[in-house]
Amino acid sequence: MRRRSFLGAAGAGVVASALSRPAIAQSRTEWRMVTAWPKDMPGLGTGAERFARRVGEMSGGRLVIRVHPGGDLIAPLQGFDAVANGTAEMSHGIAYHHIEKSKAFAFFAAVPFGLTSEEHAAWLRHGGGQRLWDELAEPFGVKPILCGATGARMAGWFRKEIRKIDDLKGLRIRVAGLGAQMFERLGATSVRLPAGGIADAFESKAIDAADGFGPAADLGLELHKSARFYYWPGVHEPSIAVELLVSKAKFDALPADLRAIVDTAAAAENSELVAELVSRAGPALQALTGQGGVRTRQMPRDVLIAQGNAAGQIMRELAEDPDPQVKKVAQVYLSQRRDLIAWTRTAEQGFATARELKYVYP
Repeated sequence: MRRRSFLGAAGAGVVASALSRPAIAQSRTEWRMVTAWPKDMPGLGTGAERFARRVGEMSGGRLVIRVHPGGDLIAPLQGFDAVANGTAEMSHGIAYHHIEKSKAFAFFAAVPFGLTSEEHAAWLRHGGGQRLWDELAEPFGVKPILCGATGARMAGWFRKEIRKIDDLKGLRIRVAGLGAQMFERLGATSVRLPAGGIADAFESKAIDAADGFGPAADLGLELHKSARFYYWPGVHEPSIAVELLVSKAKFDALPADLRAIVDTAAAAENSELVAELVSRAGPALQALTGQGGVRTRQMPRDVLIAQGNAAGQIMRELAEDPDPQVKKVAQVYLSQRRDLIAWTRTAEQGFATARELKYVYP
């Protein structure tokens, strides 16, 4: 009995001693994340903040990400170089912002008449796309991760109506990536601008049109104050994929659980961003066409066909590009596009067509 009492007292003493010792402080890592967006830009800017906040919460404060909006720490479109040279550990932008590194990066951003947001995620996660993306980025010391998508896009903002293909000739349009090449082949001049510079470019008459980011973001950027015609559909970019770039050395040095948290938070934001922009698109479009005085227009059929032909020509050239990496990515992308379209046409498009039939419904 005395022995059991002694052991009980000794055990209690060990517990008390352990509780009285100060807890070992967990290590805390702080990273800088530069973005291509103005602070609080609806969807893309708020998505960057939301991702950073989610990582901090999931890690219990062990990994803290400080968000620097475009123009704060670096110029808005220089995120790739900032991560590659160590100015920042992360960037939040679009892969076509650095196609001068390789034309293949455009396939991981948006392709004219290419993949929707769901199809793009399917290609990356289950069609070998992520492996190709990693191979493309590895020589620069960065790791790319999908961290958002805009969903279906509008064609953009135009000062004048587009009635025929010749109306695109001489047009100065803010657009990037392969979409810019498509417009250029139809006689337009593409202008590369960050999101925060579009309104000023309209005001100074440096541009005649801009592709924008969708009703909610465009309303926040006040693009309707400069151009009244808002065209659809956005065939030049069916959906923008948001690229999270991470310093590969820094990422690999993280504990396994923190690496998993970054991946999981990015996957969550990919779903969250689409949901946010879709939920806000309807009310934003009503606000634009109501008090905003915006006039929506469908791009003429002949113009859409001409855009498709120009985009198809670009794809054929990339699929035979002398750079073997560009050629490989293009061919895999086009193969996936054929497979994914077959299902989208049957399921998604089939349902959308059926939903437009006339029937009794609340």
